[in-house]
Amino acid sequence: MNKFKEAWKKIRHKEFVLACLIAVLLCVFYFTFFNNKKTDKTEQISTNSFSSAEEYVDWIENKLNNVLSQISGAGKTSVLVTLESGFSYDYAKEVESRTSNGGDVVITSETVILVNGEPVVVKEWYPVIKGVVVVSAGAKDFTVKMKLLEAVETLLEVEEKQIKILS
Repeated sequence: MNKFKEAWKKIRHKEFVLACLIAVLLCVFYFTFFNNKKTDKTEQISTNSFSSAEEYVDWIENKLNNVLSQISGAGKTSVLVTLESGFSYDYAKEVESRTSNGGDVVITSETVILVNGEPVVVKEWYPVIKGVVVVSAGAKDFTVKMKLLEAVETLLEVEEKQIKILS
């Protein structure tokens, strides 16, 4: 402890050292308590998580059904989701350009880049939802019906005209 006191007395710019120590402590405190990024692997999905669009629809229907059934007054619920298409992908391509002997015409060819026989995916899109039907025992009540409608609109980012709520 005496060595610490002696070392502290020798420091010329004590304010600067104190400011640095406080900054370090604040950073440690912040990253320990306030920057908790949840990495629940079951909630992090990618198109690789699904072997088909049907599996994706089943997953969406189950998740949506679980949420909707928790709405006060909804009672027993059932959900059906339809898609416009399946998954879509953009693949990495190698573009080759050539000009003709006259120098006027540009001939290009695109070849999909393969790694281990598989195309390299640059971007992937989830299937577009075409429509949603929700059957709920509590949908007879207008307030419950509107809550169900709002929940589906919000969760799936679809328009009201794509959703049908039935009792």
